[in-house]
Formats: sequence, C-alpha cells, structure tokens
Amino acid sequence: MAQVPDQALPSAAEHPSQLNTTANHGPPNSYWILFPITIVMVLTGVLRHYASVMLAPAAKKIDAKTMREQRSLARGIALRTNYHSLTKKSFEARRETLTANYESGAYLKEPDRKGQPPANPLSDPSQMDGMMGMMKNNMAMIIPNTLIMSWINAFFSGYVIMKLPFPLTIKFKSMLQAGVQTKDMDPRWMSSISWYFLCIFGLQFVYVFLLGSDNAASQVAQQMQAQQMPNPMGGPGQDPDKQFKAEAENLAVVDHYSVLDDVTDRFLEGIKA
Repeated sequence: MAQVPDQALPSAAEHPSQLNTTANHGPPNSYWILFPITIVMVLTGVLRHYASVMLAPAAKKIDAKTMREQRSLARGIALRTNYHSLTKKSFEARRETLTANYESGAYLKEPDRKGQPPANPLSDPSQMDGMMGMMKNNMAMIIPNTLIMSWINAFFSGYVIMKLPFPLTIKFKSMLQAGVQTKDMDPRWMSSISWYFLCIFGLQFVYVFLLGSDNAASQVAQQMQAQQMPNPMGGPGQDPDKQFKAEAENLAVVDHYSVLDDVTDRFLEGIKA
C-alpha cells in the first residue's frame, strides 16, 4: 500500500481555523434547535398577550369625589413644579386657593374621617381586585417560562447552535454559553439556553409589530410598566389629609420667579450684543 506522506496531513498549528469551525456547527442545529425555540417564544408571547387580556379585570368607574381627591394633589405638584411659567399674580392666586382647600379638607373624599387613621387596604374590594389582577399577570409569565425552560433543558441542553459573526471578549463566555461547561471554546459560540434568554429580551419589537405597542406579551415591558405606574395618592394606607397638608407647606415655601421677568430688557440686550 502507498503511504501518505506526513506533509499531506495539516497540523493544528498550521491550520487552527479548520479545527475551530467544526465544533457542532451546521444547518441541522439551526433548523432543529434555533428555529423551534424562536417560534415557540413568539407564539408564547402572543398567547400571553391574549391570556392577559382575557384575565384582566373590567375597568371600574371612579366616582367624582375620589377623582377630585387624586387630581387635586396632582394639581398642587404641577403648580410647584411649573410655577416659573406663570406670572406672580397668577401663581399667588392659585397657591392661595389650593393651600386654603388643602388645609380645610375641601378636597377630601370623606371629610368626616379627617384626622382618623386610614382604613385597611385589604378591606377595600378595589384594592383586592388590583392585587388579584397582578397575581394573574405574574402567573401568566411564570408558568410559560417554567414550561419552556423545562422543555429546553430536556431536549436541547448542552447544544451549541450558532456562532456570532463578530469577535467578543472572554467575559461574554458565561453569558452566551450557559449550560455548556467548556474552557477553550470561542466566546462567539452561543448555546441553546443562552438563545432562550436572548429571546426574552430581544423579541419586544416583534411583539410590537404583531400586537401593537400596547401589548402584554413582552415581560420586560410589563415589569417596567409596573415599576413606573404612577399613583397620585401614594401607596395604600396613606392618609390623604396629611398629604394635602404637606403639599400646602411645600407650596408656601416656594420663592416665585417668572421666566417673563424683565423679558423686554433681556431681549433688547440680546439685540445690542
């Protein structure tokens, strides 16, 4: 038999790229792992959106006294924040009116309970409905995530599915290669579990395209909305009368100035300059 010379066999030192590009990389991994995970994540987000819509409680009408109590405090905060846009006369008139009503309790929903401790929020049916709605939304996020994570760990654990086309430092290895215990693999390789976490944060624009900007599919958007949700009267259990009096004190110490003060002189000085 003819022997193959040693020069015909490429060594690792001469061709290192040929060895690095053969580590479980090919179309089958993309077809049977990457695409199914992506499709399942998109469909789960769509189902989560419609489940949240179905489980959402019906909007309840707020009576006029409750609305007045909430908006009156917001009006004082807006006046204290944007007082420089008003003249001194307009600001003084608004401050006197709001301060007098804050101190007298004219804006309170229940003036008879002035000075009494606030009621237990757990006894308020509206508060209970809100907490139940939050629990339903949390369950709509937790249950699908648990099922998908179990599915990926059962069928696709330990697979490397794609290689990023740009270089990365070694610090990205733990983020992109979750579930793959290797030390010498290029950080550009991505595991199936890392692709799952990337889909959680990267499919928000896909949900916006499919369901519109006001959707309940994106977990990141839901968490940000829950953190940024304003509450004009503060948290449950706070006394509105104390909040009104505190806002009256804040308005009393405002040293007014207007952006229109000496505007003519400043305009003429700008022309001369």
